[in-house]
Amino acid sequence: MSNHILRQIRTALRSLNPAEVRSSAERRLTVGLMAASTESLTAMEDFLAPPIVSRRKRIELFEMIHRVGDPGGPAHFDLELVEEGLLTSPGSFSFSRHNPARTVREVLEQRDDLALALARHFPPFRKSSVSRTIQQISKENALFSMATALPDVLPGIFQIGWAAGEFASDTTVITVNQIRMAFLIAAASDRQIGYNEQKAQIASIIAGAFGWRALARQLVGKIPFGAGLIPKAAVAYAGTFVVGQGLERYYGIGYGFSRAERQLAYHEAFEKGKAVARSLLDSIRDRQTG
Repeated sequence: MSNHILRQIRTALRSLNPAEVRSSAERRLTVGLMAASTESLTAMEDFLAPPIVSRRKRIELFEMIHRVGDPGGPAHFDLELVEEGLLTSPGSFSFSRHNPARTVREVLEQRDDLALALARHFPPFRKSSVSRTIQQISKENALFSMATALPDVLPGIFQIGWAAGEFASDTTVITVNQIRMAFLIAAASDRQIGYNEQKAQIASIIAGAFGWRALARQLVGKIPFGAGLIPKAAVAYAGTFVVGQGLERYYGIGYGFSRAERQLAYHEAFEKGKAVARSLLDSIRDRQTG
């Protein structure tokens, strides 16, 4: 069985292209800033290009940051930030100097197409973007683990481009989705992206897949009449969430969780995963009866 799953994973990985992630992340952006005073403009610039980053990085960032109305500036901006209190134009975002996290949240919620590039280039967007990625893929994997156990649910609710045919086993899809997450987190963290560049992290994800699979089967087997669907999905959620948190930590400070830290993180994520799984199952039932 292990060799069969490994063959499935290898086959599925052929359809997972890190070059697409790299292209999206490395996209050069134009960010326009509008404010009533030079002081406010400087504060916005310092937010996007913090003085603590290297001089080289700051020069690179300032090539993408423009003050709206300056001679020779772009006619169009990928993202426009306007000082709080000034009138915003359609598509622009109000920049809160005293609550910049709110601005980051609003931009990421409304401009998902820019999220990866913003996170890679501009440090203030990084943590929120990575957290959103971890949450999204953890939820996807929880849903997939349930959908494969529920007839006729998967096609109508959940689609992954490579999750079809011989790829569509729980372990294969969840594992490859975690590898996709590894590409996205590396991209958002301004690190190298790819199979060779991330071979140690990818090997760790594949090695861990069989542990999560065994734990999920053990939990389901102990609970009769299919009631193990919730813990099974919670395992998929928690396993993915902990992998994501470990990657975030590794790319942020250079090392991952200790064994004790991983166990604690998994326990917390499993409890959250059960709540997520119940919510997903309710949504599936509503769709089936609606």
